Amino acid sequence: MKRFFLLLLSCHVSSAVKHTLKYFFTTSCGVPDFSEVVGVGQVDDIPTGHCDSDRKIVEAKQSWIKDVFDDDPQHLEWYTRECFDFQPNFLKANIYHLKQRFNKSEGVHILQWMGGCQWDENTGEVLGFLQYGYNGDDFLSFDMMTQTWIAPKPQAVITKLKWDTDKAEIKYNKNFLTQVCPEWLKKYVDYGKSTLLRTDLPSVSLLQKSPSSPVSCHATGFYPDRALMLWRKDGEDLHEDVDQGEILPNHDGSFQMRVDLDLSSVKPEDWRRYDCVFLLSGVKEEIITKLDKAVIRSNWGKNGNGKGEEKPSDITVSIIAAVVVLTLILIAVTGFMVYRKKKAKHPPSPPDNESELCEELNPEK
Repeated sequence: MKRFFLLLLSCHVSSAVKHTLKYFFTTSCGVPDFSEVVGVGQVDDIPTGHCDSDRKIVEAKQSWIKDVFDDDPQHLEWYTRECFDFQPNFLKANIYHLKQRFNKSEGVHILQWMGGCQWDENTGEVLGFLQYGYNGDDFLSFDMMTQTWIAPKPQAVITKLKWDTDKAEIKYNKNFLTQVCPEWLKKYVDYGKSTLLRTDLPSVSLLQKSPSSPVSCHATGFYPDRALMLWRKDGEDLHEDVDQGEILPNHDGSFQMRVDLDLSSVKPEDWRRYDCVFLLSGVKEEIITKLDKAVIRSNWGKNGNGKGEEKPSDITVSIIAAVVVLTLILIAVTGFMVYRKKKAKHPPSPPDNESELCEELNPEK
């Protein structure tokens, strides 16, 4: 118990006052009916807006982001230019040359950009991040400490060497990631504090696929995503026969998680000794769910309890569907801000032709 509460305390101190702003942009080829560029923005992992270059839309997903756009029209103009002008030119031009560099011209190809910052509201510490991905793998990432690019693949070394010599761009990256991005993030947190600083408790269910399967304790609908979930036996934390799942986003901005317990070696009469415990950052009370066969939702027989409750298979499908939708949005998007961050507060116009852009990722030409 002492170890557990120390861990919880550490969770509160280290992450409760940290906020993140992330932007994604994605372009692809070989994907039918997919927009030239799609983007998404997130604050504390909550989708705040998206853009679509083909449909010519920039849309706020939260009312408080719409308020930011209404109060600061230049803010909206930046996103519009980034999504409709610069990113389509830059990403589309370079995905062609990356296909040649990787010697794979057929099939589906996806080029992604992700950048943003993290701000610790308590200490004021700011961390910036900026990277590119190609076909699901890391391609380039910017090292804030050394102010250089990291190339995890041989095909990226040429671009790294060129970009490392562009001191003006490196200076701009640093300014955007450590000054502009945190300034915008603070504004968003201020406008959206009723949403971002709220606390929502989850609903907790016990699920089991078959009599021989582990029992899954599943919590959904909680916010924020700083939470702990575990199994206890006789009041002691369990580490063996336990499978801890990740915290995953729901489509409505809340989160879900699970922790599985293998009961294959547990006698039926000992089930009452087990509890599932959920703790949310900032909330003192634990949510405790007793291991009771009568309340387990299952998909054998009559749902395990004869009450006609929703089967775990149905729940799992819904969960997976929600995660897949969000994943597609994140892949499809790559939202509102950065790489060429050169447009921060007074963004310059994009290059006049694609040959300039091609040189960025294809300098050997």
